[in-house]
Amino acid sequence: MEDYKAQSIQVLKDLEAVRKRPSMYIGDTSSRGFHHLVYEVVDNSIDEVLAGFCNKIEVIIHNDNSITVKDNGRGIPVDIHPEENKPAVEVVLTMLHAGGKFDKSSYKVSGGLHGVGISVVNALSEHLTVKIKRDGKIYTQSYSKGKTITPLTVEQDSNERGTEIKFKPDKEIFEELEYDYDILANRLRELAYLNKNVEIIIKDERDDKQETFKYEKGIVEFVEFINSNKKTLNDVIYFSKENKVSLEIAMQYYEGYKEKIHSFVNNINTIEGGTHDEGFRTALTRVVNEYVRKNKLSDTKLTGEDVREGLTVIISVKVAEPQFEGQTKTKLGNSEVKGLISKIVYDHLGSYFEENPNIAKRIIGKIIGAAKAREAARKARELTRRKSVLESASLPGKLADCQEKDPIKSELFIVEGDSAGGSSISGRDRKHQAILPLKGKVLNVEKARIDKVFKNNEIISLITAIGTGVNDEFNLSKLRYGKLIIMTDADVDGSHISTLLLTLFYRYVPKLIENGNVYIAVPPLYKVKKGAKNYYVYSEEDLNSLLKDIGDKVIITRFKGLGEMNPEQLWETTMNPETRKLKKIFIEDGVLADQMFTMLMGDEVEPRRAFIMQHAKDAMNVDV
Repeated sequence: MEDYKAQSIQVLKDLEAVRKRPSMYIGDTSSRGFHHLVYEVVDNSIDEVLAGFCNKIEVIIHNDNSITVKDNGRGIPVDIHPEENKPAVEVVLTMLHAGGKFDKSSYKVSGGLHGVGISVVNALSEHLTVKIKRDGKIYTQSYSKGKTITPLTVEQDSNERGTEIKFKPDKEIFEELEYDYDILANRLRELAYLNKNVEIIIKDERDDKQETFKYEKGIVEFVEFINSNKKTLNDVIYFSKENKVSLEIAMQYYEGYKEKIHSFVNNINTIEGGTHDEGFRTALTRVVNEYVRKNKLSDTKLTGEDVREGLTVIISVKVAEPQFEGQTKTKLGNSEVKGLISKIVYDHLGSYFEENPNIAKRIIGKIIGAAKAREAARKARELTRRKSVLESASLPGKLADCQEKDPIKSELFIVEGDSAGGSSISGRDRKHQAILPLKGKVLNVEKARIDKVFKNNEIISLITAIGTGVNDEFNLSKLRYGKLIIMTDADVDGSHISTLLLTLFYRYVPKLIENGNVYIAVPPLYKVKKGAKNYYVYSEEDLNSLLKDIGDKVIITRFKGLGEMNPEQLWETTMNPETRKLKKIFIEDGVLADQMFTMLMGDEVEPRRAFIMQHAKDAMNVDV
């Protein structure tokens, strides 16, 4: 603890640009960035956990949507910084790239490596107060919009230690100012799984809701949580190793068909994988093939796709100097990690299979079944792959392609039904917009094996039109359209079709979501006509607001479906890039997304019923 002093805080540059360009630092200024502020503060507390000085974190949502984060770590240093001539805590909170994470004597492992977190939160907060308990004292200081308001003061004596940050996001910056309890609780639960025996508490003063997360078995319980709605083949397999990297792996097979690999580096969810993920995959395939060959269980050479079917795994590594590809920290790039992890997995999993032959054969039996299904799907899959690289003459007959061949300038509307397809084809911009009408509801891929998926004409048409191929054959450079826009009716059936399509994207071409290519069109719910003027309204709230503004003597038309709009209306309201509304689909939390698709689209009915009952009061615009 004595080593963590003011000289540990290294300054790289000041805070100036954050308020001008907040999205550069937190992603955006909507819900995602708004909640990200909390994660940045909590990550500092988690770094104290990783350093071995903290075992309790508390997050409080106050009635005014301000947030308090408390921990029992060492407390941010308060002595005078030797270069900046101000308290170290003030340096950390008011200067960008100032923090203890650059000094490996203070933090051997941390998630917040760039030193931007807490200072960015301060810059984007209407007000922020820090309270520090250390060295037998309690210190406080206040800030507003990144500027220091009060000097660091000593409040009283205390034998406790830790840091308490209270902040209120600035309404000048953020589009949304109300915290979602479930979003925060899910991230805090995840952190508790990844850091066994750490107690993390969330309290919501708005409705007195409170939960405490603490897990003695850590990621073993994480896998059990993910698979709680599934029929499993084995108890969770767990192993760990402390070497040049610290590695924990927990894995379990279930009776379904989708692989669920969730990898973390220093508690950061690496949704794009990386070298730790590659090391695991390589070793798993090798172990299974060697076991099959040694025990003469099959003559088929099993692929990585085969051995991962129905596998849920958590990979958690702690790396002293992680190299992340891109500012988003979603892919680990350290080349040395792949070999280290591959050897550890190969040794431990090989031993486990030898020591547990009954479980090993049960798992292998499922994998061999996956290989047979893959072979059955091969011809259809190969046909789809070949078609996707041919000219548009070989594309699906129902596709109304656009003239533009540059994916950056073109977009594909995936439309429900022939009626809406006809209107959208007539109303589109032919140069840049392609239309693919789909007949009926797309196959639910959550419940279907790959051979069945590749026998489905609608799915083959869609994958062929997109051009990238799927799963292991996926190639982003072959994407034919930069925007893939799901356009369905604004009713319950339309929402179901959207969810089916999103399930297909998430399970078979997730990189299109990660790359920001997938959108949902937002058609209007109402047309309000007053005199010669038409207003298009997208929600009940907007309708009530409009009626207050324009008064009575209006004609209100409720749109039941896209097919009810003529081509001009569809263009004006839903397809014109100048006036339309699009929802961009992104993956904020890979584990939560996986849970949601399994719950909504999987085999188990009871969890889905519970979800509907819980959220029924939030449903809007439902036709009865």
